[in-house]
Amino acid sequence: MQFGLLPTAWVVADPSDYLRSYAGTYLREEVMQESLVRNLGGFKRFLESASLSQAASLNMQAVATDCAVPRKTVETHFELLEDLLLGVRLPIFTRRAARKLVAHPKFFYFDAGVYRAIRPRGPLDSPAEIDGAALETLVFQIIRATSANVGLDYDLFAWRTPTGADVDLVAYGPGGLHAFAVKRAHRCQEKDIEGLRLACEDYPEARGHLLYGGDRHYAYGQIEVLPVEKALMRLPELLGSAPTPAPDRLQ
Repeated sequence: MQFGLLPTAWVVADPSDYLRSYAGTYLREEVMQESLVRNLGGFKRFLESASLSQAASLNMQAVATDCAVPRKTVETHFELLEDLLLGVRLPIFTRRAARKLVAHPKFFYFDAGVYRAIRPRGPLDSPAEIDGAALETLVFQIIRATSANVGLDYDLFAWRTPTGADVDLVAYGPGGLHAFAVKRAHRCQEKDIEGLRLACEDYPEARGHLLYGGDRHYAYGQIEVLPVEKALMRLPELLGSAPTPAPDRLQ
């Protein structure tokens, strides 16, 4: 059987092209037309530099150095991203802190697809690093949306010690205290839960969740390990008061 070209209406556009177009159009219409920045080209370079801090502790001076602009300009640009609802800075969860924590907030573009469209790619850019930040961003945006849509009223934070032990996301609200770590790997090792373990030691009220790329649901002590896809489908359950099915428990 011979197949010709598909009708135009059946052809699905490349999502990456759409996202790049979205970012460019939004910048042109919202930033340039409103005269929110004087140098649109410099602001675009800032956006790329900011993407290198996605899902990581935000170092303003490092971004300013990378963009070759004053730190004050970078601070203004990050404030603009938040005003335009393009970016979010998560503060460190310090309530009743039992140990010293870093002060730098964590940065996210609001959407994993937009982040991937802005993020530079080349021989010095690790695909694993880009994909890891994108997965964490996806978890962040779905937790954020679920909390708002279901009326759970969680505030989101990060948690990190000066020695590098960290929790990717902390959700604190009427439904409890939840600590999340996100890993792309199909297998998890005990070292992957170190930050969660320390955070749960400091906060016995917390529920620890490790979301990973595998397919088993089990537990390391009090840390619940879940396949990321299944966890995202069950977020209202995880963040609410409804009990979740008991995982297999490793001895």
